Amino acid sequence: MHAMPVMLVVLCLMAIAYRYYSAFLAARVAALDDSRPTPAVVHPDGQNYHPTNKWVLFGHHFAAISGAGPLIGPVLAAQFGYLPGLIWIVVGVCLAGAVQDFLSLAASIRRDGKSLAQIATQDIGPVAGTAASIAILFILIIALAGLGKVVVKTLGGEDVKYPANSRLVLAPGSPSPVRNSEGIYTVPGGTELKWGKDGSMAFPESFRVRSKLDLTFANGTAAWPAGATRVVPGSTWGTFTIACTIPIALFVGLYMYRLRKGRVIEASLIGGALTLGATFLGGWVAHSSIAHYFNLTGTQVMLAMAAYGFIASVLPVWVLLCPRDYLSSFLKIGTIALLVGGTLLANPVLEAPAFNHVFSGGGPVVSSGSSSLPARVFPFLFICIMCGAISGFHSLVSSGTTPKMIARESDARTIGYGAMLIEALVGVVAMIAAATLPVGDYYAMNVDLAQMPAYHERILSIPGGGVEHIGQYEDLTQESLRGRTGGAVTLAVGMAHIFDDAVGRFWTRGETALRSMWKYWYHFAIMFEALFILTTIDTGTRIGRFVLQEVVGKWVHPKLGQSGWWPSAVLSTLLIVVAWAYLLNANSMAAIWPMFGVANQMLAVIALAVVSVYLANEGRARYLWVSAGPMLVVATTTTTAAAEMLSGLFDGLVTQYHNAPTARDGALIFKSSVEAGLILAVLACGAVIVICGAIRVWRAISADRPVNFRPVRVAPGRA
Repeated sequence: MHAMPVMLVVLCLMAIAYRYYSAFLAARVAALDDSRPTPAVVHPDGQNYHPTNKWVLFGHHFAAISGAGPLIGPVLAAQFGYLPGLIWIVVGVCLAGAVQDFLSLAASIRRDGKSLAQIATQDIGPVAGTAASIAILFILIIALAGLGKVVVKTLGGEDVKYPANSRLVLAPGSPSPVRNSEGIYTVPGGTELKWGKDGSMAFPESFRVRSKLDLTFANGTAAWPAGATRVVPGSTWGTFTIACTIPIALFVGLYMYRLRKGRVIEASLIGGALTLGATFLGGWVAHSSIAHYFNLTGTQVMLAMAAYGFIASVLPVWVLLCPRDYLSSFLKIGTIALLVGGTLLANPVLEAPAFNHVFSGGGPVVSSGSSSLPARVFPFLFICIMCGAISGFHSLVSSGTTPKMIARESDARTIGYGAMLIEALVGVVAMIAAATLPVGDYYAMNVDLAQMPAYHERILSIPGGGVEHIGQYEDLTQESLRGRTGGAVTLAVGMAHIFDDAVGRFWTRGETALRSMWKYWYHFAIMFEALFILTTIDTGTRIGRFVLQEVVGKWVHPKLGQSGWWPSAVLSTLLIVVAWAYLLNANSMAAIWPMFGVANQMLAVIALAVVSVYLANEGRARYLWVSAGPMLVVATTTTTAAAEMLSGLFDGLVTQYHNAPTARDGALIFKSSVEAGLILAVLACGAVIVICGAIRVWRAISADRPVNFRPVRVAPGRA
């Protein structure tokens, strides 16, 4: 199967959905009306409520909702084959994800820019509103930690483990490495790592090994010390470029709203040119004498990300948040357009099987969060691929920053439904990029090398599982790619593969010249992924601040609920940042991603339930099927996955309890208990909202008339 026909079918289906289904939703279901003033027009405070140009707001909204889900989820789900994921992305976005985003935005506009929790309180009742606030806070913290973890793995350096009983073999004539004062060896290029009967990988360039034990070579060969790890440097190119977007965004915000007010096109051209220049300059910086300043560890990336999230959340939206998201949308949408065009031009073969029977019952790439529970295609496909098909996090943006900035109701169709279709296209491109890689390469990158011996034979049984070009890819990218789990590196290689094939159709220069571009494509893709995800962190933190302020303003003191009051804004933002940073630092990618998936999809159930009640209260109960149908589907898949995860966590806790826990085991028990508690809390809150919402809908339908509902205006400066 080739990729071009698949891409053409997907584009046609999305175009039809936008032209007809979104028009039906806008005219009949949401009943948009430009004669009604929006919250941004009624309460312009220059802080949170601010009428914004349609396309600037589209860029902000798209940047805010486009996180790790459409990039990483499809890459990981390629374990099951490319067809299940593609079907779920296309069907899910047209009938569920875009519907949720658009109707959540429309409901918030009609409810004076209120958040999802406030709408639940007003339309369903105080019990549902309280449950929604608790669920949203939990889910936001989990979601931001999950998104942040991908950024850390993309930009930050990491320590990679290798299989037990491995050995290093130096190239002939290479000197034996010596440990420095930090316990790190610098191993010369040309060294090979070998394990088992035929497992091996070559290192074309020198690399560093961190080990407490001696690395002793005899005749050029040394056993890999127990507990030793390879130190993989961070992405200097990506870190530099993303750092540059912050001062660029500050300048563009000042230019667009103060120096040359309303000159959006001028600001866009200047900001786009500066961002493009920073992207190319990053390639030079990565090989310059100042590169070490931007080579950050995972912990340093986490701290920098937390500081940025705090600052962006506290400052007015026009200063940093909106212009930076708008600028990043140029790079995001531009890169996606290039990938779509590259796929059509290159028309690569989809090397992955359409459906992988070998790992359909569980495999090494998609995790359930528990070592005792395999991640089967149902239900874990549906929580692995989140944002590309449907994402509850989007409903927070649609009822958070965006409705407070929208200038006309009719803009909601393009911003709500259209932006979600573009994000789904991102998911399709990510799936195709992963599926075009040779099967052996896909698993070589996505399986922890320490676990590879357990899956080696099963991987070989997959058609194409024995084909590997990863050594060639490592030479081209000048990076070690084996065992780089998490999906980010795999996607970068897949994107570089598509760019290489597309350019090769027209470039008549020699093979060497063409291949020299690989490292630039690869590092550009790494930077693109991190920028794609990081823009969700700032908006998510700001939304978390709004929700927390609502809660403390209701239960502690009304003054604390004012989003425009600086002491409340600073304190609530700090609490949100500390919470997601702690969870990010305490969990591995394998544990946090499935938990993020369950929480995120349960929030989608909550959002669709609230939207359903809103429609009933507005006298449009005959259209309940557009929201209640997707809600039931997502509720089924999510609760099934949650039940299986809780079962696995419970089995693990029982095992740890009966094994006379040591201090480390006690920490594992605590972590598993926290994970199980968070999942149970989210499920309980979702159940409360769905049940209360069903009762409210039944009352509205029984009354056979719209509920006597009068929106309560929010005073300027309140969320």
